[in-house]
Amino acid sequence: MGHCFSKDKSDGSDSEQAVEFVGGNVHRVTSKEDWDQKLSEAKRDGKIVIANFSATWCGPCRMLAPFYCELSEKHPSLMFLLIDVDELTMGSK
Repeated sequence: MGHCFSKDKSDGSDSEQAVEFVGGNVHRVTSKEDWDQKLSEAKRDGKIVIANFSATWCGPCRMLAPFYCELSEKHPSLMFLLIDVDELTMGSK
C-alpha cells in the first residue's frame, strides 16, 4: 500500500502538495472524465464510493488526510476518491 502525507513540500508547488493528499487506496480525481470513469468502475465492481472534497490550503483537510488514507487501506472494498476543489470545481458549486 502507499503512503499518505499532508505536510507542505518546501518548494510550495500546488501539484506536489495535492499529490501528498493521496496514498493508500485513495484515487485522485483530476477531471470530469476521471470522476465519471471512477463512478463507472465502482458501479461495475459493486463498490461504495467515498468522496473527499478537499483543498491543499485547508487546515482541517490536511489534518484529515492521514485518517482518510488509513480508512482507504482498512476498507479496500470501498472506493476512496480525492477531489481538490481548487483544481476541479465541478462538484463544489
